[in-house]
Amino acid sequence: MVGAGETVRLVKVNAGRGLNSRLAAMGLVADTKLTVVSNSHPGPFIVTVKDSKVMLGRGMAHKIMVR
Repeated sequence: MVGAGETVRLVKVNAGRGLNSRLAAMGLVADTKLTVVSNSHPGPFIVTVKDSKVMLGRGMAHKIMVR
């Protein structure tokens, strides 16, 4: 889990074709920098990617591998 304010690099998404395509359309592809805006539980997981804020459900966020 990544805390708010941290910047990480997306390594891969462990999901099926549908979710991979959906996340790619939002700019979440391998080797992209993500900055975590909010990771409060309960609540959505919010990241900034390419100057846009993206809100993800917890299930989606758990399938994203970062370093």
